[in-house]
Amino acid sequence: MKKILVPVDFSKYSDYAMEVAAGIAKKQNAEIIALHMMGLSDAVVTRNESREVFEAMYYMRLAETKFAELLDKDYLEGVKVTDTVHNYTIFSEINDVAKEMNIDLIVMGSHGSSGLKEVFVGSNTEKVVRTSEIPVLVIKHRHEKFNPQLGIFACDFLENSVGPYKRAKEVFETFGIDMQMLYVNLAGDFRSTREIEKRILDFFKSAGESNPLESLNSVAHYNEYSVEAGIFGYSQIVNADIISLPTQGRQGLAHFFSGSIGEDVVNHSDLPVMTFRV
Repeated sequence: MKKILVPVDFSKYSDYAMEVAAGIAKKQNAEIIALHMMGLSDAVVTRNESREVFEAMYYMRLAETKFAELLDKDYLEGVKVTDTVHNYTIFSEINDVAKEMNIDLIVMGSHGSSGLKEVFVGSNTEKVVRTSEIPVLVIKHRHEKFNPQLGIFACDFLENSVGPYKRAKEVFETFGIDMQMLYVNLAGDFRSTREIEKRILDFFKSAGESNPLESLNSVAHYNEYSVEAGIFGYSQIVNADIISLPTQGRQGLAHFFSGSIGEDVVNHSDLPVMTFRV
């Protein structure tokens, strides 16, 4: 890992994400890019009238002040940090910024959401998780020493999850995290042990594993009424430090009606969550 992107809004959750990113950067000898998305209107950044120009200058100066406070932390000592400010119209533009900068990992703080706010508003973190083609690590709480030992990778073991699995495996190995694979067997879509094992065996063959049968034996099965509940239930049983999973990146009405397990887990998990785009 050479470049880590940390989107910041100067809240305490940005501080949590920055501290985790700093710990990763020190271990990986990586650089941190701290990104603030201002969200000024097009009028502010394109017109020359004095009021709009003054407003843009005000927010830029405010961002500079906030950056100075955020980056003046002991945990950033010895870490190269570059701060940058971008205007945006939709939050998915973070993916474009990350690709332009050759980012390897996005680390983002989040307070999560629930109830009506989740349905009607959502969160910026949720939008980044949905649209990012680069792995996203979501942090909810402060971790003075981010050193996860055991991580869960949960998926449906279908063909489109092979890519996310391979990327997750590589990241886990880089971080020195033991990976526990998990299949959640749903009550409404129940499958026999034979059916599950055939699917998983085919999955590992597609992934190019040298010993698919050995990999099959390392996958845990957990019965639940929802994938989200299964992931949380199993993570408590094994005392996991981090959860990872693929995310579909659905858009528009398809996303609204079918939902996204990745976004739900990000919103409701107290553990750090890392997502990998299908």
